[in-house]
Amino acid sequence: MTDTPRFLTRAVSRRGIFSAAAGTAAVLGLSACGAGSSSSGASSSGSSVAGSSAPKATDSFPVSIKHAWGTTTIDSAPSRVATSGWSGEDAVLALGVMPVGMPKANYGVVDKNGMLAWTAKAAAALGGTLPKTYDETDSLDTEAIADTEPDLILGISSGITKQQYTTLSEIAPTVPYTSKIAWGATWRDVMRDTAKAMGRSADGTKVIADCEKKMAAAVAAHKGLKGRTAAVMYFDPKKLSTIGIYTAGDARPQYLADLGLPIADSVTRQSKGTTSFYRDISAENADVFSDVDIIVCYGDPKTLLPTLQKDPLLSKITAVKRGSVAVIQDNSELASAVSPSVLSIPDQVGAYTKALAEAAAKIG
Repeated sequence: MTDTPRFLTRAVSRRGIFSAAAGTAAVLGLSACGAGSSSSGASSSGSSVAGSSAPKATDSFPVSIKHAWGTTTIDSAPSRVATSGWSGEDAVLALGVMPVGMPKANYGVVDKNGMLAWTAKAAAALGGTLPKTYDETDSLDTEAIADTEPDLILGISSGITKQQYTTLSEIAPTVPYTSKIAWGATWRDVMRDTAKAMGRSADGTKVIADCEKKMAAAVAAHKGLKGRTAAVMYFDPKKLSTIGIYTAGDARPQYLADLGLPIADSVTRQSKGTTSFYRDISAENADVFSDVDIIVCYGDPKTLLPTLQKDPLLSKITAVKRGSVAVIQDNSELASAVSPSVLSIPDQVGAYTKALAEAAAKIG
């Protein structure tokens, strides 16, 4: 996958709230209800407002979490949490705790502090010093993570290797990916495992439930959407001989399933035997995706679909032929929310279901 586009490079891989004084309930309300931005008094030098001022753990310790490389035991409630990979910082913020360190966002609309809009809103509402950020576009920066002096490192949606896990574990207890494949953790996995690691399981469950309500309301607003089979694909306009698919174990198609759009059987079949979140399929086999009702892909909404429809092989895909393709503007806010988090869902699920419904309307 040497030609993998930048948004597939979820850091380390070749691929892409209110203050504690306002109370935990208020924090959870912001994280799951897409509250608007508030004025920020936060600085960017990187420290933590956790500890004595952060919401307290309600679970008992020690806590043990199984993951790709074994089991990590956390002996006491953490107060300085650093994250690695995709969207882990959103789950920490949703619990009312400012991470001490997080990766710079490397896809979407990124602010001067290296944050996506919903992450920045939550951090500003929480107040205090912003996390230190580190660049994970090409590799894991263990030295930068160590500089944050964490007492817990979370990489639940990541591609942390066994060697990297060993190195990080020398810094602090580390939880790498808990899914079957690297980068395969869903937004629920990230929230649930983060809450468990931080001793806040009940709060994590509430955040998940609130997101589910938001999702259900967004889907209900569009008739004819629920039940349509779906796939998330990537088409390079300069290399139409290949179809990229996000496999059934990836968070993107899992999110569509959450929205009531089951993963197409063809995608499930093409996903068998792979341990990757993404794979390339020859365009000569395009007709195997005839069971896909709606395709979601990244690109230019004005030009990509017409380009696909003119191609002699890709035009054989039923969804392409009839136009039931939701082309999400590359590098946009919505594009970075196609792989969701507990903060991006309330912020972007309305826009996402609208795009899906527009594609569904093309189905006869």
